Formats: sequence, structure tokens, C-alpha cells
Amino acid sequence: MNRPRHRPLSIGPLRAFEAVARRLSFSAAAEEMHLTQPAISRQIQGLEEELGVPLFVRGTRHVDITGAGSTLLRAVAPLLDRLDTSVRQVRNAAGREPVSLTTFASFASLWLLPRLHGFQAVHPGIDIRIAANDTLAGPDDAEIDLALRYCHPRDAPAGAVPMFGEVLTPVCSPALIAAGQRGDGPMLAAPADLARHTLLEEDSTLPSAEYLSWRHWLREQALPALEPQRWVYLNFTHQEVQAAMAGHGVALARLSLVVESLERGELVEPFGPRCRTTSPYAYWLVRWPARHERPALAAFEHWVLEQAAGTRDRVNRLHAAEPPHVTELR
Repeated sequence: MNRPRHRPLSIGPLRAFEAVARRLSFSAAAEEMHLTQPAISRQIQGLEEELGVPLFVRGTRHVDITGAGSTLLRAVAPLLDRLDTSVRQVRNAAGREPVSLTTFASFASLWLLPRLHGFQAVHPGIDIRIAANDTLAGPDDAEIDLALRYCHPRDAPAGAVPMFGEVLTPVCSPALIAAGQRGDGPMLAAPADLARHTLLEEDSTLPSAEYLSWRHWLREQALPALEPQRWVYLNFTHQEVQAAMAGHGVALARLSLVVESLERGELVEPFGPRCRTTSPYAYWLVRWPARHERPALAAFEHWVLEQAAGTRDRVNRLHAAEPPHVTELR
């Protein structure tokens, strides 16, 4: 191999490399890319000369990728995928205004997505791209316009606008309550009754887990030694909520994310407002200071903050009125 050069690599040879590495065949890659096999071979050879290392071991009837090739593939494959996604978005959104945001998966599932149709009805010309994962992008990610984040106030980035705080409350399926009232299952009228029920717990090592755990809530209720009938540990908040709705146990839910489910009767608070707890964590809309102000982005931010105000109002109304079924259970 020649000495490696230091100029940027061309996209064409990288695409050829990715196709050969994925198919482990020069002829299959050539067919996929609508090129001749010699053309693919020349691109791979040129790339190897640029890098100064072999990327493939060519056999008579097979092709194997080298260690250097595997290292390059791990970097190239996701970059090409992102590039192709962006190109599709540019082509499909000609004449449309995009807004891209990042948030964590459970917030997207429980709070953002159920409301999004309202925004789209008013702004049909704005496309929304949601990157929902627990690794939130920062302001250096050029593809992201804003973030909806959950963090302690001391960790809120510059430019963050508070949406709502965090209130935690036990919730379960109405069927679980009804079974206890009929005598078909254990009663659930007081916190001590949890000893006969399944507790759904978010399995998290984040600092916020201190406040989201059942152990913290049980200490607040002066029941630090209570052991439930069983535990079910789940990775995400939305999984906890889904399991509670399905009647699999009692979840310690984030009230702001389940308030509509409580209003619709899909979930109930077995102990009412008196057993709610709070945490110092909160939800924030984070604007990136370097982003150019665009009408589409401004419209989406305004809509998010309006929806957040509605969530605060719903939570406050739940504080003011205790559900009728709680009185019946006492």
C-alpha cells in the first residue's frame, strides 16, 4: 500500500465500499449501483490507496473485509444513511418548512405525539421531524432546531423555557380497582394495600431515579419496609404506563404525562391527590441560540408552550378535585 494521503475522501468510493462490505461481493455491489464490476474495483482500489491499507481480502470465489475495513464501515454506514435521509427530506419537502426536534422516547410517546395532530391541522405546510431517543442532541447538531428536555433546573441549558414541573402519583387500571371492590382481587384503598399488588418500576440509573422510585414514594408514605407481591422492572416510562393500563400492576407515573389518561378514565389514582409527591426535575423547551429564527420554528415553539400551559392547567384541576371512586373506597 502507498502512504496514506490526507485529503478528504470522495463520496463515490465510500458508497462503493459500503456496498461491497454489505454484500461481500464486487459483482453484487456493481449490480446494485448500476456500475460495471471493473468500475467498482477501481473505486475500491483508489480508496485503499488513499487510506494506505487494504479494506478487503480478495479470494477466487469470495471477498472478506479486513479489520481496517470493518472500522471504516462502522463510521461510513450511519453517515451514508443520514445523508440519504436528509436528501429524501430535501426532495420531499420542496416548498415546505421543516422543524426538527429531539426529545426522549417516553415524552414523545406519552405527551408530544398524541397532541401533534392538532399542530398539523393548523399548520399543514410544516413538516415535523422527531429524533426520539435518550441520547439528546446538542446545539452543535445542525439537523436539530430545538429540544424538549427533562432535567434538574441546575442542568437546564441557556435559553431553556420551563414547560411544567414533575408530580408523581400511583396509577392503575380501573379494572384493578373494580376487581378489589367485587372481591375478585386484593383491595387497593390505602398505600399499605400495595403489599398485595405488583409494582411497576422504571429500571433507571439516572440521577432522577431517586425521585421516580417506589422506594422513595414508600418512604414518603411512612412505609419504607413495604414489599409488594412482586416487582416488574421496565426500561421506559411509557412501558410502565402501558403495563398499568393493561392491568399488570400499579405504576408510579409522572402526572403531567398521564393526566389525559386519568381524565379519560383509562387510568385511576387509587389514593387520590393526597399521596402525590414531587421532584425537583422539570420539562423544558430548549432553543439553540445560534438557530436562525424562522416562522415555522416560531410557530412550533409557540404551540408547544401553549400545550404545556394546558398540561399545567389540567394538573392543577386534578389537584383541586378528588376522583369520586377514591371516596367510595374509603
